[in-house]
Amino acid sequence: MNESPGVADLLGVLAYAELSAFTRMTEDAALLAPSLADRTTLSELAVAEYAHFRLLRDRLTELKVDPEQAMRPFVEALDAWHTQTRPADWLQALVKAYVGVGIALDFYREAAKRLEPSITKLVDEVLADEGRANFAVERVRAGVAADPVASGRLALWARRLVGEALSQGQRVAAARPELARLLVQSVADDQAEISRLFAALTEEHGKRMAALGL
Repeated sequence: MNESPGVADLLGVLAYAELSAFTRMTEDAALLAPSLADRTTLSELAVAEYAHFRLLRDRLTELKVDPEQAMRPFVEALDAWHTQTRPADWLQALVKAYVGVGIALDFYREAAKRLEPSITKLVDEVLADEGRANFAVERVRAGVAADPVASGRLALWARRLVGEALSQGQRVAAARPELARLLVQSVADDQAEISRLFAALTEEHGKRMAALGL
């Protein structure tokens, strides 16, 4: 494998994130979706996540990396995040799929920018939205319109999701320094660049919250 150090970690964490998204979205579709139409749409989005997982798995295999071995270091942290942020209802599930997962994927997208073009292209492809944003925004806005009190509850839920995601991200970075290095490569001594990075992540999160009307 001649790729930059940390590539296997990046593809491994993304692969497990996509596999987990497929599993959780399928579960939410079956248990929380209020209608067959909602169940159908969320199930279709889950299938798209699984297709992304297969792309990452196949690329790891091409790089002579065992996909299971590449994913294994991230299982505990990602499973813990999902366990700690299990949605209690349909609207919470949608906010998690859009806001909670979104900020984590922003970090991976930033890390991929520092890799060779074929890896960056692959990461951009697997992080494609596939309609998740429009679906979540439409349903959450409708839910809040029907029950305005839900707005405050969902805003608190979104903050919890982000806080838990950042906490788990720190655990992953501490355990996998090569992956962490991708994110801060060439900017470790550049406070302005680090500030820009976090400002960009915060801005994207703010846009998602605004889109939801929260």
